[in-house]
Amino acid sequence: MSTLVITHADVRTVDERRPRAEAVAIRDGKILLCGAESEVRAAAGPGAVELDAGGRTVVPGFIDPHNHLLSTAESLAAVNVRSPGVSSAADLVAAIAKAAASAPAGQWIRAFGMDDAKYPEGRVTRAQLDEATGEHPVIIYHVSGHQAVVNSAALKWRGIATDVADPAGGAFVRDEGGRLTGMVLDTAMELLLPLAADIGCHGPNFHTDLPHEQLLGWLADARDSYLSAGVTTVCDPQVSRREMLVYRAAKAAGALPLRTVCMPLSHQLDGLTALGFAGPFGDDWLRLGAMKFYSDGSLLGGTALFREPYGERGEFTGSSYWQPEQLTDLLRRASEAGWQVAVHTQGDLAMQNTIDGLVEAVRVAGDDPRPRIEHCGYPTREQVRMLADLGAVAVNQPNFLYDSGTDFVRRLGPERAHRLQPIREELDAGVVPVLSSDSFVSSLRPMETIANAVCRRTREGGEIGAAQAMSLDEALRAHTLDAAYALRMEDRLGSLAPGKLADLVVLDHDLRTTADEDLRKVDAHCTILDGEVAYRA
Repeated sequence: MSTLVITHADVRTVDERRPRAEAVAIRDGKILLCGAESEVRAAAGPGAVELDAGGRTVVPGFIDPHNHLLSTAESLAAVNVRSPGVSSAADLVAAIAKAAASAPAGQWIRAFGMDDAKYPEGRVTRAQLDEATGEHPVIIYHVSGHQAVVNSAALKWRGIATDVADPAGGAFVRDEGGRLTGMVLDTAMELLLPLAADIGCHGPNFHTDLPHEQLLGWLADARDSYLSAGVTTVCDPQVSRREMLVYRAAKAAGALPLRTVCMPLSHQLDGLTALGFAGPFGDDWLRLGAMKFYSDGSLLGGTALFREPYGERGEFTGSSYWQPEQLTDLLRRASEAGWQVAVHTQGDLAMQNTIDGLVEAVRVAGDDPRPRIEHCGYPTREQVRMLADLGAVAVNQPNFLYDSGTDFVRRLGPERAHRLQPIREELDAGVVPVLSSDSFVSSLRPMETIANAVCRRTREGGEIGAAQAMSLDEALRAHTLDAAYALRMEDRLGSLAPGKLADLVVLDHDLRTTADEDLRKVDAHCTILDGEVAYRA
């Protein structure tokens, strides 16, 4: 039997029976005991390997219940145009021109992370991108993942002209003269690149058709980015055939970097139902979880569905992927087939559509449906109470508040902006709030997410819903044990309780002496996955 003992530590077990400890013993991939160093050493017995934490904090391995693992791996291999590194249209054009200078003519240039709400010039256009290159098709994904901008070469390569019709659930943005600006919204992105999966109007389609070996390579390359941040389990919230094939191949080769839960996208509902599949299905390394649905679009991109228009000029009215009765029918059918359901929902009007559908879904579900609200952007106070009555899990991403809070205040006004992701209200009402990154949309680093949940400040230093802040212990639980609850894995993950799987992180700080504003600097000193040291700084 192999035994590892971690000593000289501030252990945060997230186990109510013994919340703090000095040491941890691990045997055969499971937690043996947390407690005082003397009792842990005694339980471990002779011959145990000892790891001195040096007074650092030890926590359960972080669980990210909304993280596009494969797409994040893609983004890490593409041109990075995130803010603040790229904060103007001129910066964006320069970044694309630099990439084009070393790329063969005709090769696609792909970039991730554009946040044009921060650009003084406003949205970038294809004419501006044409200044960077006319020899390479260019696609730049918006930070939300719900829109993109392309140059003229990309439109020409796909045969898209001014007379192209807007698809259901999406649009080609046009100027005052009706000409294509190069900006494409939601399902219109499907017409830009060859796609590995036809998802219809079931959500934004970033499932591009890329070589299988290339995707596997990028997935392997992403391993240290996750483990160095202490992430040991992710749930990919939009899995098509493309993602599942790559994850299965990686697992078969022993190269799956993390525990991975897959949420199949709702376009697969009929096919999976016909086969008799429903989550949870699989093992502790790769499994099916909930099924993913979309109610509205993106808060960052201006397509979230609110009762009252938003934007500096009231120009954003939002959009919906489904008529309310269609969404209700989909959710009911999925629930009847045995699926836990998860619904991307941002604005308050979309939230009501989602809640109405979930009422029907919960009615026909089993004893513990646990519906998930992905993002849970702006539920009204009454809607928060309704979510509590439904036993809902709110899957929050406070990184958005840090990255774009100033833009939200400007676009939504202070009254609505300061109630975005109302986590304190959710806690008080009995909703289970969990923390996640939505990587590739924002940083995958959990301690950055936790800092943003605790501090509720924008990148510029302003407050954004300070009354909705979490305590550090609440935030740690929301990114570990409660995140495991969202995945129906709380019986074996999420806390350092005896018998649970030994996924844990020795942080590179002592949280007892770390100021809240410095939490975002914290990473992993050592990450243990399945009882084995998987990463050392």
